[in-house]
Amino acid sequence: MIETDDELATFEVKGAAPLPTAARAGFVENDGARIWYASYGSGPAVILLHGGLGNAGNWGYQVPALVESGRHVVVIDSRGHGRSTRDARPFHYAQMADDVLAVMDRLALANAALVGWSDGACTALILADKRPERVSGVFFFACNMDPSGTLEFKPTPVIDRCFSRHRKDYQALSATSDAFDGFVADVSKMMACEPNYTAADLAGIKVPVAVVLGENDEFIKREHADYLARSIPDAELILLPEVSHFAPLQRPEHFNREVLAFLDRL
Repeated sequence: MIETDDELATFEVKGAAPLPTAARAGFVENDGARIWYASYGSGPAVILLHGGLGNAGNWGYQVPALVESGRHVVVIDSRGHGRSTRDARPFHYAQMADDVLAVMDRLALANAALVGWSDGACTALILADKRPERVSGVFFFACNMDPSGTLEFKPTPVIDRCFSRHRKDYQALSATSDAFDGFVADVSKMMACEPNYTAADLAGIKVPVAVVLGENDEFIKREHADYLARSIPDAELILLPEVSHFAPLQRPEHFNREVLAFLDRL
């Protein structure tokens, strides 16, 4: 039984559970960056894409459960996050989607299911839209697809603890460990103006999608999740009770059940 961590008190001090020993890990050179990945287990492929400012280690409670279910699990540090590098250009979600394809090509994955959290969900849906033949489904957690979908930012103790952990992890993992504040500013610029999907764009998405939101999400409007579920053909809406934007850390076993149930339906 994994302990709950609703206030992220454990996460702030220790991070998530450590990732298990990878079967394969390394870097892929792509479009001016070195993208770090790690691969675990065997079976149908699932790629976990973390949120903005985070890193692949934030999935420490999810990787073992997915491997145990008989799946090949891949985690990736997004461009400029964790161990992955970046160049001097601004961040763009479409570029991050291309980085995921580069990792898939390195691992010879014809297609994979994508579990995306926040910025990672956005990256996942863009990849599903542009390259549907490579994506078997998207578990789209805690994300918007246009800037109108976000709530006005209000700091909370939970957000502060998460941010504190992200700073420590960045300083420990990044090749530019002293550049956290500039990194935050650059990621925030991307979040403020991307993505910009219209209802017509969403209607063109051809892969199975679950739109998932914690009932207490601090960043995403509930009505935006409803709109996404209505606009993406055959999408299902899943609301997670008693959790917020940080459900994979707060109530890992509940989050994992929903992910596994979605993957089983594909």
